[in-house]
Amino acid sequence: MRPILLLVLSAPLCLAQLQGIVDLHVHSDPDSVPRSIDALEAARLARAEGMRAVLLKNHFAPTAQLAYLVSRSVEGIQAFGGVVLNRPVGGINPAAVEQLAKFKGGHGKVVWMPTFDAENQVRFSNEKRPFVAVSRNGVLLPEVLEVLSIMGREKLALATGHSSPAENLMLIRQARKAGITRIIVTHATLAPVSMPVAQQKEAAGLGAWLEFVYNRLLPSAGAEQTTFADYAQAIHAVGAAHCILSSDLGQAGNPVHTVGWKAYLEGLLKAGVTPAEIDLMTRRNPARFLGLE
Repeated sequence: MRPILLLVLSAPLCLAQLQGIVDLHVHSDPDSVPRSIDALEAARLARAEGMRAVLLKNHFAPTAQLAYLVSRSVEGIQAFGGVVLNRPVGGINPAAVEQLAKFKGGHGKVVWMPTFDAENQVRFSNEKRPFVAVSRNGVLLPEVLEVLSIMGREKLALATGHSSPAENLMLIRQARKAGITRIIVTHATLAPVSMPVAQQKEAAGLGAWLEFVYNRLLPSAGAEQTTFADYAQAIHAVGAAHCILSSDLGQAGNPVHTVGWKAYLEGLLKAGVTPAEIDLMTRRNPARFLGLE
């Protein structure tokens, strides 16, 4: 089946084929910030395009329960969730991670380190408000070590959130020591992460995937907007085997996920990313991250 899929992707009139894609960065309603679409409709659109799975992400609430309901309501596509360790769930909260692993159905797959509330994010944004730290003086905090230990025991996957490049590398190393084998550097090139290529290669060498999101290619990214050519260059520098493509869509005013995916793939293919590389970064690598193969 896979050779047929690659042939379809290489055909000029079928550049935007979404069959079998796994999207690891799906924002949707219900949420406390404006979204363009709810989780049920996002799943229905993904199913209509033949996508394999979606990972529902919310910065402020766990999504394993929502993924369970979406999976029961929208047949033909898999839905998964997790928890982001921001302030609404208690920050670096081992109890929240313990509970994620216990939710019925096994749809809780991923723990994100802090995102909007990350120390690195708050300082980057020059905000004067409480934040969630993952390290101090170049050392991961004890509660982070405890969370990673629980994740290793429960076979949960790690996403590094909006941590700094140095924190990302510390998290990856410690995660591997804790027995975590599925690790992704959250939108590695997007601020406030902004991981240089040399550190991306280091992260890849430690066994992590680097996430490249369509969101950063849109005008809504503002000063952070980049080009397809820049993405192609970075992907080829790191190697597609170590990269994952995600949408990071669902924001009000941005395209819905499936529309964004079609533009994303077409732009990358025109920029020199091959169909085989697309297949690896959109199907095989994200499926492995979720433990689907």
